[in-house]
This record gives sequence, C-alpha cells and structure tokens, in this order.
Amino acid sequence: MPKITITIDNRKLSVENGKTILEAARENDINIPALCYHDKVSHNTSCFVCVVKDTKTGQFMPSCAAIATDGMIIESESEEVQSMRQMALNLLLSEHTGDCEAPCTIACPAHAQVEEYVRAGRNKELLKALQIIKQRIPLPMSIGRVCPRFCEKDCRRNVKDQPVAINDFKRLAADMHYDTYMEDLPELNGKKVGIVGAGPGGLAIAYYLRLNGIASALYDKMPQAGGMLRYGIPEYRLPKQILDREIAHFDKMGGITILCNRELGKNLNIEELKNKYDAVAIAIGSWKPTSMRAEGEELAAGGIQWLEKIALNNWSGENPWKTIVIGGGNTAMDCVRTSVRLGSPEVYCFYRRTEEEMPAEQIEIDEAREEGVIFEFLTAPVKLTEKNGKKIFTCIKMKLGEPDASGRRRPLPIEGTEFDAEADTVIAAIGQKTAAPKGLILNRWGDIEVDSDNYQMADNIFSAGDCVSGPATVVEAVAGGRRAAMGIISYFNNEKYKESYIINVSRGHWQSLRPDDLIYLRDIRKSDRQKMHFIPIEERKKTFKEVTNSFTVEEIATEGERCYECSCTAKNDCRLKDFAEMYNAHPETIKGEKLRYDFDTRHPAIILDRNKCIKCGICVKVCKEVVNLSLIGFKDRGFGTHIDTAFGEVLPTSCKECGECIEACPVGALDWKEKS
Repeated sequence: MPKITITIDNRKLSVENGKTILEAARENDINIPALCYHDKVSHNTSCFVCVVKDTKTGQFMPSCAAIATDGMIIESESEEVQSMRQMALNLLLSEHTGDCEAPCTIACPAHAQVEEYVRAGRNKELLKALQIIKQRIPLPMSIGRVCPRFCEKDCRRNVKDQPVAINDFKRLAADMHYDTYMEDLPELNGKKVGIVGAGPGGLAIAYYLRLNGIASALYDKMPQAGGMLRYGIPEYRLPKQILDREIAHFDKMGGITILCNRELGKNLNIEELKNKYDAVAIAIGSWKPTSMRAEGEELAAGGIQWLEKIALNNWSGENPWKTIVIGGGNTAMDCVRTSVRLGSPEVYCFYRRTEEEMPAEQIEIDEAREEGVIFEFLTAPVKLTEKNGKKIFTCIKMKLGEPDASGRRRPLPIEGTEFDAEADTVIAAIGQKTAAPKGLILNRWGDIEVDSDNYQMADNIFSAGDCVSGPATVVEAVAGGRRAAMGIISYFNNEKYKESYIINVSRGHWQSLRPDDLIYLRDIRKSDRQKMHFIPIEERKKTFKEVTNSFTVEEIATEGERCYECSCTAKNDCRLKDFAEMYNAHPETIKGEKLRYDFDTRHPAIILDRNKCIKCGICVKVCKEVVNLSLIGFKDRGFGTHIDTAFGEVLPTSCKECGECIEACPVGALDWKEKS
C-alpha cells in the first residue's frame, strides 16, 4: 500500500493511503476523542466529537470518516477544534438522561462512594466497605453514629418506602475492623504541617496529608483531642471510648502528633507556627454562642458551653431541675436530652417556628419526645430575669409570615401574647459563631476567609472546618479538611489546587421521580428497613449509655438488598462522561424538554435505557456487521428517533452469552442488569 504524508498538530506523519485521519492519528499516538467510532464496523459519523480542522480548506470534518490525503495539514487540538467538540458534546448531553452517580453520593458532603460500600456490606465484605468509606470519611466510627444522613434524605428508596440505612454500614464496618485496619501509607517526605485544632476538620487535614507522605502536628486548646466530637456531642450519641479508639488510629499511622492545652492567641501564635512548619492549617471550629437578642440573656447558659462543661466532668453533673432550652437545632436536642439524663423532672424546648421548620434531625426530635421532652413551638424569648433563685423567662407567641433568606417562613410576634415561664435552668442553644483570634482574615460573618478552591487564607496558611463554613456537621468538616489538605499538597508542588471538574448527569433527586421511573432499577418491591436496636427507654432516660447498638452482619446484608443501585452501570467507563469532563461540557448548557422513554427490562439479563442513548448507532452496526444478526435498529426516524429491538420483540436469551452490543455502547444505554 503506497504511503502519503500528512501533518497533524505540526507533526509530519507517513501513513498508508486510504486511512482515515482518526486511524492515522491513533497509529501515531495522537489522541483524538471519538464516541461513534468502532474499529469493527463501518463509519458512523454521527457524533462529531472527533472533529478536526483542515487548515488548507478551513473545513471542519469528522476524523473517523474523513480520508487522509497527501499534504493535508490538520489541527486536532486548537481552541477552535476544542470549542467545536465542546458544542458537539453539549448537544449530545442535551438529550442524554441518566445517573452518573446515585443521589446518595451527590448528597454526601464528602462525596463518599455510597453505592459501592453498601454493595460491599450486602456481600458481607465489611473490610472492603471500610476501605471504600475511608477514601472520603476518615472518622467512620464517629460519623457512622452522628452524621445527619444527607445521603438517606436523597435515597431513591424514599419513593417506595423508607431510605436504606446507609449510615449504619459505616458504623458496622468501622466497629468490626477499625482496630486492625491500616492504610497503605507512603514514607514521610520531610514536609511537616502545623494544624491548629484537633477536631474533625483538623484530624481530616492530618489524615489526608499523611496519606500523601506529609507529617503534621495538631495543637488543640482542650485537654483531649476530638473537638466538638468530644465536647459538643453527648456520650449517649457518641461514646468517648469509641472516639478514643478512632483517634488512636492517627498515632498508629505515624507522623501525626497531637499536642493539647495549646490555644491560638494565648500560648500559641501564627508567626511561631509559620516559622516552624512548611505550612499551617487553622481548624479552630465555632465555639462562640449566638446571641438570643433578649434582655437578660446573660442569665442563660450557652448550649455548647453547657455541654462542654458536662463533657469535662465525664458526662456527669448536677440535676438542672426544671429546664428550658431555646433553639431547634441538633445542639438544642443534645441539651434537652442531656438534661433528662441528669435527672431533670421537666424539660422544655421552646422554638420560634413549627416542628416542620426545625433544623434538628427528625430522629433526634422523636427520641427527645419519647424521653419526655415537651415542645413549645411558635414561641420566642423576650426577657430573662431572676427571682428567688428561679429564672423567669418572658416569651411571646409567634406566627409564620413569608419565607426569609433561609427559605423558611419568617416568625412574626403576635401582640398581646407574652407569658412568663419559670425554670431552674435556661439554656440558649440557638447557634454558634467563630471566635477567631487577631491576625486571621475574616469575612463579614466573622468566619475565616479562604480561597474557595484550595482553602488557602494567605501565604502558607490554610483553613477548614466550621471556622470557614460556619457551624455545620462533622461530615462537612472532614470534607473541608480534605480540600485544605489537597490545597497544601498542591502548594508544596508549586501549584494551586482546584477540584476536578466532574460531570454528573442526573434524572433528579428522588422527590422529582415518578414511581414508574424506578422500573429500571434492580428491585422495586416494598421492603422494610431494618429496625434500630434501642436500649430500653427507662435506661435511656437515666444513663448516658449509647442509645442504639450496631446492626449485625446479617442485618446489614439484608439492608443492603434494599439498595436500588441507581447510579449508571457505565459510570466508570462512559466515554461521553470522560470527554464531557475533558472539554468542560455541561448537560444544562442547551436547555429544553427532554424526550422520556420507558425502560426495556423484559430481557432477564439486559436493560435497554433509551434515555441514555446518544443514537451513535454502534450497537446496530455491531449486531449486524459483527454478530451477523439484525436484532437492534433505529425506530421512528425524526425527532423521536430511538433504538429499539427488531419488531419490538424481546432480545433472545442467547444475547446473554453474546453482549457485543453492550461492550460497544459508549454510554451504558445497553447494559447488564446485575452489577459486578
């Protein structure tokens, strides 16, 4: 075969006459993306993702079909070409509907691979589950107990019955294997980071730095490490023996030192740390109580300070007697339930909105009510005084008006409804703020100002956790800690860290789905959620013993069977996803109503999901030209064109042994039902 000479991206190539531009490029290790190309079938030219430019003619052409000619000069990576590819991908995405990731993983602030570790639990592979969990959750024993379960709120099982008990997979996997588990750690590289704060954010920074060979020293103002995990979350939710086991793991990893009773602004300063370490990370949390904005509020105890005092006394203390707690968040629930355990005969929770608007987790509200807490809704504080050793709390009744900035309806006072309530103890648990020492850059809310990409504050100083985000959850703090650690690692490499662009095409959260849309999932039968193992109610009310016990391996495996596994089966090898990320394409760039198709699940082993199909035609040609059958084809030419089986018949059972069309599909529109 005679040779011709072409130039691609300033490289002169000698190629066989009759080759396409794409073939010529690939033979010479020049990577041109292609979706509708398959080396076993005739040309498709349907996607235009492999577009290149002929600089002599100025024409753009699909490289998978354009034949190379002698003297041709091709651009395959110019800005013009990349823009054309991005547009082609945007057009394909505008009609593509699927789920790159399951809603549970999207909802998790740490983006843990929920579906994967639940599947491992279902298979009773709890060590494997722990390995997956620890990629994004460095404190699985604690988070497995105290996480507010963002993942479960968006679990698609909600459409049918109750969400999968996702958090309990973390808890059991960690309980079973944490004492013997150890990461595959690299040697220390000589770099060392000083971290202020040994709470969830600081511990996460230390963890991810150590995974990358970087040592750290954590400084904490309290007598023991753990931050809010130790001093803000009651023993009945998170036994401190569990926390101690978890923190002991950091010592086992080597290269991580924890130094307590060291407080920034007192016996520790920024300049000292900057000079001593290659970088500094600030993770000091948010420990300052928010004002009630009520006269005499200094007579009330701050919620987090009240819990801290009890924690310092090993979760014991004086009976607070009749107690009123102001607030509707999880800290308020911790205060009322702790009051019950300290012997209070009457515990009230006053909240200025209704139960529906309470930010506390519903399970915390329900358990508090079971333990005897009395809720007074649409009630706000006005004034607090003291008389004859008693607190006199003047309150006013409220009504709900229009939504405020939080999206909740604004509480408005009702004139003439003031009343007095008498109590022995009043606790204000309405929020916390960051108490940052001088020398740190703060935003208008008083939190530390950082670069949103790499969490850098200034110079070699980084920050993460509540002191950056404002008071949040443990899982949000560890997610921020990971981002700060990645920022530090990039800083050491003279780069700036930026999270990788990850495309996520989604059918939407479970709330936006019809029950019929679940038909493509692995099992949509109603299935009861495993019941939690509560200790007896009387024991709960009198002790700080952990409220629930972990599931058994059998129970967690049964619970795992309830998971729909609703991420895309092709998410790890989807060429559309890979190229969309490469060229920053986005499914919302071209907006419009997408056609909706039913899922063909009639075959015992194969799913045909037409909503994912990009009409590249590879499956049609592979079946016809490689397998020598014509079982699949295009139907209803025009706007409604879609792939279907021949004459609408079910694919033969022999397809279970073939699978050529499934292997060729670039987007998972044709796929096996069971995931490996």
